Amino acid sequence: MSTSSLRSFEYLESLPGTTFNRLYKEPSTALAIFRRMLPHLAKSLVMAMLYISHPLTFSDLEAWVQPGNRKDRDHTVSLLERLQILKASVQPGKPRAYSLTNPFATSLRLALTGGGGHKSFGVPCNTREQRPVSVAELDEFARKQWEGVLGYMVGSTGINLANEKVNLSPSVKALLQLGGLVEAKARSVDITQDGFAFILQEVNAQVWTILTLYLENAQQLGMDDVDVLSFLFMLGSLELGQGYSKANLTETQSQMLLDLGDFGIVYQDTTDSPHFYPTRLATTLTSDAGALRTSSVSFDNGLNASDGKGFIVIETNYRLYAYTSSALQIAILGLFARLSIRYPNMVAGKITRESIRRAVDIGITSDQIISFLTTHAHPQMRKNNPILPVTVVDQIKLWQMEGDRMKATVGFLFKDFVTPAEFEDPCKYAEEIGVLVWKDESKRMFFVTKHEQIAAFLKRGKEKRKAT
Repeated sequence: MSTSSLRSFEYLESLPGTTFNRLYKEPSTALAIFRRMLPHLAKSLVMAMLYISHPLTFSDLEAWVQPGNRKDRDHTVSLLERLQILKASVQPGKPRAYSLTNPFATSLRLALTGGGGHKSFGVPCNTREQRPVSVAELDEFARKQWEGVLGYMVGSTGINLANEKVNLSPSVKALLQLGGLVEAKARSVDITQDGFAFILQEVNAQVWTILTLYLENAQQLGMDDVDVLSFLFMLGSLELGQGYSKANLTETQSQMLLDLGDFGIVYQDTTDSPHFYPTRLATTLTSDAGALRTSSVSFDNGLNASDGKGFIVIETNYRLYAYTSSALQIAILGLFARLSIRYPNMVAGKITRESIRRAVDIGITSDQIISFLTTHAHPQMRKNNPILPVTVVDQIKLWQMEGDRMKATVGFLFKDFVTPAEFEDPCKYAEEIGVLVWKDESKRMFFVTKHEQIAAFLKRGKEKRKAT
């Protein structure tokens, strides 16, 4: 699963079964979750079961997985069950079997075959009266609005981005505050640690973070959260450069157009216009393609390197060179580096102890800095293995450790196991799937970062013991 999917997946995982039932009635939602949220093995299992009328036994399901890949199989089954795509049936005297849930299976079949009279994928608007909007215009609009959001956040550190400012609506500023990305004070707005983590993400992850915040606060805004989520998945299935009618949208979705326009996700000529256009930020929501990597040059230069390439060169003496003219990118670099020279298409500076300590003091971690430098490394740097100089990476971590001696990990503690066997099996399974953080065999306790798969493993073990 891609990084930009994680926040949306965690939100979906928390939804009740009745909400999934409403969501999956829309073919566009079923297709979007199938395309974006599922790993390759999960997709293979879903397609294997999509057109069979009887449940698939556990032994038949195992035939789709190579021997020894127990970890992948159990992870896949757990993920499908949590997304309410797969359900298990256990009957006395019969082997455990699995089947796809409805309406997910029905909607996915409709999406794949194009059947039915649904308008889940939008209604193209081809009236002659409308003024056609080019892809270049949509990219420029999205770039301007999205840079405006990031510029507002970065500008709160005191870095001057006056030339890049966009007038943000009160609802956008309120959402950033509700999401904990910025903190409003008496006469100023300060960026938070979560805000720094946000601006250092790749763009698709940023968009999904904003949309998840929107979803989490939908009810406070008087909106139907299912309508909101269905509309977001629909946007991901639309065609860039094509106008779509607003006639079939619900009241919630019509209101969303105004809010999403502030973020540059959709474009309207006017608020009374009968049609709207999805921008590149919308059409890449349900794909793994970068939101800005194939966009116009100006859009790329603003938030990513042109043609999807990196722009940062860093030497073993901590000197840094960034081939960019974007004030936003320069401002982000200035959060953790001391910039000393600026040319029309390049800035130069140095990573110092003081610049890293300053970044750490305002909430940026060494891992975030290293991740940002690696993600945006120049193609010439990518020829190296590792990409960044080891001395630079180690020193950045050491500078943070000077004032940070402890690391907190959010997770779950499992304890009170009666026998050693009851403790060892789930503990070993947690280690296999990569969620184990700590264990104490003498006290029969272990600590994990995720509990869903462990709980499912314990439940299956309990069912097996009852059956025997």
